[in-house]
Amino acid sequence: MTILLLLLSVVLIVFLTVRWKVHPFIALLLVAIFYGFGAGMPMPDIIASINGGFGDTLGKIGLIIVLGVIIGAFLENSGGAFALAEKVLKVIGKKRVPTAMGIIGYIVSIPVFADSGFILLSPLNKSLSKKAGITLAGSAIALSLGLLVTHTMVPPTPGPIAAAGILGADVGLVLAFGIPVSALALAAGLFFVKKYAAKTWIDPNPDISEAEISSRLKDAPGAVKSSLPIMVPIVLIVLKSVLASSVSEDAGWMKFINFLGEPVIALLIGMFLSFLLPKKFDKNMLATTGWVGKAMSDAASIILITGAGGIFGKILQNSGIADSLGEALSGINLSLWLPFLIAAAIKTAQGSSTVALITAASIMSPLMMTLGFETEIEKALVVLAIGAGSAVVSHANDSFFWVVTQMSGMDVKTGYRLQSLGTFVIGTSAAALLFLSYLLAG
Repeated sequence: MTILLLLLSVVLIVFLTVRWKVHPFIALLLVAIFYGFGAGMPMPDIIASINGGFGDTLGKIGLIIVLGVIIGAFLENSGGAFALAEKVLKVIGKKRVPTAMGIIGYIVSIPVFADSGFILLSPLNKSLSKKAGITLAGSAIALSLGLLVTHTMVPPTPGPIAAAGILGADVGLVLAFGIPVSALALAAGLFFVKKYAAKTWIDPNPDISEAEISSRLKDAPGAVKSSLPIMVPIVLIVLKSVLASSVSEDAGWMKFINFLGEPVIALLIGMFLSFLLPKKFDKNMLATTGWVGKAMSDAASIILITGAGGIFGKILQNSGIADSLGEALSGINLSLWLPFLIAAAIKTAQGSSTVALITAASIMSPLMMTLGFETEIEKALVVLAIGAGSAVVSHANDSFFWVVTQMSGMDVKTGYRLQSLGTFVIGTSAAALLFLSYLLAG
């Protein structure tokens, strides 16, 4: 019944937003409450889930969205994003923009959370697509899949690290198998982008013409200067992640690095760097009627919808659907497909890849010996199978789904067709590769 209720909820979200044109925030909130009552949750738990889901989600990425949108506004209005795009296009070529964004996402998301990575790279992605004259659909989904595949399968991302710890797997082996498997899964995702996602037209920036781009390029900063608001935050976050495993947190300078490497602080620094991009800075750019004011208006809708997605996800989590799905599947011995299916069911049911990784690993932990997963290689493959499952599928209960769709101008129906299907492609491709590795290792 819980599965049928979840499917009905998804259908309702699509129907309300696509057919009746209801704002996604209202649709998600109403459907979340509907699911809570349908699942038999006590009313106080529904209220707590609404407040907790909205607050927890925006507590993690609300400020990041605001700061990212401000950086994007200065990059776009100063012409910096287009100057940077022009430089990148000379190197990679106009036809390779989706592939380049997929690879950039793959690298960036190893230390940086997928949500933050997409927000940071979205201005560059839009300007690259606009300059190349291609649809934003292909490059946005390529970036999303690149970010997600390492977010779920390559340490030191927290989810894979936590799963490896729970199952007692060697992190080095998880990394050794995770890099090639995730890279091949991304290749499958990029094939999906080229053959399917790129067939959907979305204007990368419908509010700006080629004439306006040319005008902005005349006073635009150089490509190197334009890259600083994007690259400096990424470097700071990466530096924190890399040093955390080798340097004591008690060291005074390490505390400072940890502070600077927090995504909110890193993006705040990126925001100040973006203020250096205009040829002549005017304080009115920071006013409610200026660049920042418009950016805040753009961010408001994204923040509300992302928070509502968090409400839906939290109600699903608190309804116990993840536990019931995990228990139901754990009684079936499907070899390496079992941890994949458990993680995929939990991810699809409640939305969070990290929760799916940790929950599935906890379910698998007491079953490892019984199912014959005893060697170090087998343990590492189980961790990665869980990681692959935690990518399947990103939809309405996942905050990342809303970040990708809202920042790329996709409606809900298009998001399911491209983002949800794309995550299914990379997750199942990775699982198939892991199963083949398991057979060869055996």
